[in-house]
Amino acid sequence: MRATNPISACRGAERARRPRVLAVALLALCVLPAVHAQSPDRGRSSESAAGQPDFSGTWERWAPPRDPNAPPPRDTPGAGGGLGPTFGGTPPPLKPEYAAAYEADVKLRQEAERRGEPIPSANAQCIPEGMPAMMIALFPMEVLQTRGQLTIVQEAFSQIRRIYIGEDPPAIEDAEPSFFGHSGAKWDGDTLVVETVGIKESVRYRNAPHSVEMRIHERMRALDANRFENQITVTDPVYLTGPWSWTWTYQRKPGYKMYEYVCEDNREFVDPNTGAQRMRFKDKSE
Repeated sequence: MRATNPISACRGAERARRPRVLAVALLALCVLPAVHAQSPDRGRSSESAAGQPDFSGTWERWAPPRDPNAPPPRDTPGAGGGLGPTFGGTPPPLKPEYAAAYEADVKLRQEAERRGEPIPSANAQCIPEGMPAMMIALFPMEVLQTRGQLTIVQEAFSQIRRIYIGEDPPAIEDAEPSFFGHSGAKWDGDTLVVETVGIKESVRYRNAPHSVEMRIHERMRALDANRFENQITVTDPVYLTGPWSWTWTYQRKPGYKMYEYVCEDNREFVDPNTGAQRMRFKDKSE
């Protein structure tokens, strides 16, 4: 009787096993898409959980009718650092060691405005407003909401901020400073509670100074089908004596389509000789 070669026997067994292994592999390939379809990642789903408002849409800032007997608002540095209406709340509650310099700057800007030589604002220099000023919505803004993210597009300067729902913002020491910061949010019933850190120190609201430790807290909630409010509170242990709070309200702007806003069309510039903000006029050669 001839002895069986062990190597040949193993090769034969391997050849017999290959069709079955191939069949199992093909079956797995067929099953995987079906399994994936049954368990999608809904981290960015457009579906909203029950009881949570959908802020999606185009909005503009809403202001209640003004009392005709009320005193006129005080001129204070606006969003971009220039003068403008008091866009939100009272003046910043600065610590005494910073308040005097701030008031002196307010006075300087007011006097320049009256002379017709306004001190250049960030807007005149084509610099985005950043946070929290972009939420003023002097121009319309578009909100895109998914379950895991709220994206806000401000028409002015084409500014975009992203709020990640279900996440905390990074630690301040890990947050790369930027114009819009790093925002995390959680639902508190029907209110979206947002916290933002990591705003560049050069990005100022009402020209108020702040440190890297500044935090911006927001509470967004629907008032009705066509309005929502944003309660904002700024804290900064370095510059502020306590919380600085105000509320902005927005109303829907149905059918509005966002326009492109490019600062190359800016009508103002910084005069290289005087440093003042000037209007740009075309001469006959242009």
